[in-house]
Amino acid sequence: MNSPDLDARAIRRSFDAAAASYDLHAALQREVADRLLARLDFTTVKPAVILDLGAGTGYCTGLLERRWPRAQIVLADLAPAMLATARRGGPRFFSKRHYVCTDARALPFAPGSVDLIVSSLTLQWCEDLGAVFTDCARALKPGGLLLFSTLGPDTLRELRAAWAAVDDAPHVNRFHDMHIVGDALIHSGFSSPVMEREDLTVTYAEVLGLMRDLKGIGAHNTHQQRARALYGRRQLARLAEAYERFRRDGLLPATYETIYGHAWAPQR
Repeated sequence: MNSPDLDARAIRRSFDAAAASYDLHAALQREVADRLLARLDFTTVKPAVILDLGAGTGYCTGLLERRWPRAQIVLADLAPAMLATARRGGPRFFSKRHYVCTDARALPFAPGSVDLIVSSLTLQWCEDLGAVFTDCARALKPGGLLLFSTLGPDTLRELRAAWAAVDDAPHVNRFHDMHIVGDALIHSGFSSPVMEREDLTVTYAEVLGLMRDLKGIGAHNTHQQRARALYGRRQLARLAEAYERFRRDGLLPATYETIYGHAWAPQR
């Protein structure tokens, strides 16, 4: 998942370090996963093999298991500690889970071996969407389904604006526009793509609550040009002061532009 802008090793380290705390801070991530998988109600897919791409601690996998208890499910993630946490929380006996630590651009699956790929809030960490989608299309059976959620460029716009009042360094990752995501699907051979977006807002009493949640899920700034030094009290005080202009009804909002998409693998 590396790119000229994102530091792949920093991404792995961040999510490895956050594996133990992730579920305590991942309310938004669970909400997005719930909304994403609800879209399966409108399909007729009956998968025998499912890939949960960017599985994290396994929340999506648990929902997929309840929907299709006989399916084989592969949990794939870049961070080994996330997969270890998912394994500890998974079924102890007669599990149909398989765990694979891998880069999303180089999936270790035979062509046409997967019926359904689900990826919730992972693609925003993948700069080269074309490479990821091309490999997903290769792994899917002809007519197989890719279902995903990711984040758009308005995500954390309040935090980005507040940091801009502090210094010129990039403190918030940049995210792909919905139209770029859709174009990458088509160029990778997928057919009938459907894209949707909505803004979800999480509110906090203080900006440090947002910072704790981002740290707790491993969503650090991983831009190559990010500031490497720890923030001092003066910086954080200026950040909190700048964020105050967004306060509404006594609370500070954090906006997440959430993008949902699905498309069908090409018939070969």
